[in-house]
Amino acid sequence: MDNTSIITQVANPKEEESISSSQDKVSQSNSSLKKHRSRSIFSPFFCCFRNYNDYHVEPPPANNKTLSLPPPPEENGSPPKPPAKFLLPEVSIADYGKNCVVIDLDETLVHKIKKCFFIQVYVLKRPHVDEFLQKMGELFECVLFTASLAKYADPVADLLDKWGVFRARLFRESCVFHRGNYVKDLSRLGRELQKVIIVDNSPASYIFHPENAVPVQSWFDDMTDTELLDLIPLFEGLSKEEDVYSPLQTLRNR
Repeated sequence: MDNTSIITQVANPKEEESISSSQDKVSQSNSSLKKHRSRSIFSPFFCCFRNYNDYHVEPPPANNKTLSLPPPPEENGSPPKPPAKFLLPEVSIADYGKNCVVIDLDETLVHKIKKCFFIQVYVLKRPHVDEFLQKMGELFECVLFTASLAKYADPVADLLDKWGVFRARLFRESCVFHRGNYVKDLSRLGRELQKVIIVDNSPASYIFHPENAVPVQSWFDDMTDTELLDLIPLFEGLSKEEDVYSPLQTLRNR
């Protein structure tokens, strides 16, 4: 694999939390550890073998005050109402009149590989991601919206987006936890929905607004993939639309 496709190594926030917890316990029982050093030397690494999923997870326990839950769904299962305060700031002068494209991170632009022993995450860039992002930045108001934690996604975005394409970055806390999934509710952005497009590999992420979606195949390690490059002509056309629903409906019909 081409080393230039590896853009960064970042600490895995899930693993860091587990390691931090283990280290606290170690410091509290230091004298006991000295007596049993041989059998506990690898204990901080056991957590690495757990299977974490960024999208299909159970909500954290209600009594954990250190975690901030996304807004819960309404009792009848319908999407939550738009908030009084929207997720995005006012449109900048440079982006005035442009359509808004919301772009996912994991398995859409990059793929993260967890390295257990070193408690790190290696991030691979999808082929043609540079050309794709540069063109999106020219044509649209671009927003990164990921269900990943900011602690992981923000440093990845810093290295991925060398051109300042993303006008805003939204993370897990901006999602709505709905029926076991972190959903990206486009009505909370503060943009006219007929001018918003979401690019995502997970249909569960845009379940509230499937009519706004440009689905992409999940990407892991195929370095011959050309999907992002192939999508550029489509987005060149969408950037000129006053209402994206009709062309996106045509795309879904195909």
